[in-house]
Amino acid sequence: MWTDYKDADIHFTIADVRFHTLNFVYERFERSIPSHSHGNGSYEIHYIPRGRGRALINGVSYEITPGTLFVTGPHVEHAQSPFLEDPMCEYCIYLKAEKRRKSASSFPAGEEELLSAFENTPFWFGQDTQKAEALMTEIFEELQKRRTGFLFQVEALLRQLLVGLVRNYEKSGRPKAANLSTAADKTAVIIEEYFLYQYRNLSLEELANKLGLGTRQTERLLQRQYGKTFLQKKAEARMSAAAILLSDTTRSITSVAEDLGYSSIEHFSSAFKNYYHISPRQYRKEGVYHSFPDSSSRG
Repeated sequence: MWTDYKDADIHFTIADVRFHTLNFVYERFERSIPSHSHGNGSYEIHYIPRGRGRALINGVSYEITPGTLFVTGPHVEHAQSPFLEDPMCEYCIYLKAEKRRKSASSFPAGEEELLSAFENTPFWFGQDTQKAEALMTEIFEELQKRRTGFLFQVEALLRQLLVGLVRNYEKSGRPKAANLSTAADKTAVIIEEYFLYQYRNLSLEELANKLGLGTRQTERLLQRQYGKTFLQKKAEARMSAAAILLSDTTRSITSVAEDLGYSSIEHFSSAFKNYYHISPRQYRKEGVYHSFPDSSSRG
């Protein structure tokens, strides 16, 4: 089950920051999302209404249960995998933020305080207490039906969602520092989604076609934006997915190799060992992947 809205040009401003919503996704997870992060000014809001799974965020593993809400901001490394017996469903909204030149006039009351709280929390994980599910459901219903004034309605709902996020942060009492800058860049969304979702069959030519560029231009873009070649990004995507899949000890190594698109377990094992300097079997045997912390360590 997959619902994806990318064509709604929705943006709104809080104080001196303009937010662009580049992607709205609802998905029932039947696959893992390898470890990745987003650039300056990028935020993903994740809400899980049902199902279970795990998230690996900045090297720490968290159990995902119904009602889990988490936010991953700039440069926060995160990966996700479902529990196959009860796969999680997730709403995800991808925001990009751009600082605007401050005007001489003051901002509406409370906007700077709201923005500051949001900016200063690049990562938060916990159980929602502010009716996020109702807001997410209404946002996606508006995007699906597209009735008169739906853009204004979604903008208002997104503002409410940000208020709810900040109230969750305040309840947990654990703000963290962050930076917020740069303009929205849909090219980054195309690149990041390609490596996240297509890691089984990655092709430089296909990515170049998606971007409307030549292969040489695409290689230069990857070098400039990520400091990596296409082959390095490809290896990173597949090996991050491999680490997540191997952490599920109910799966055979052969099935992991097949899911990643390798022609044989020997080919996969060789690639894994070259990347992590340990074989998949030894990786699983030694429990290199992280175990869940208890709920008191979340934040």
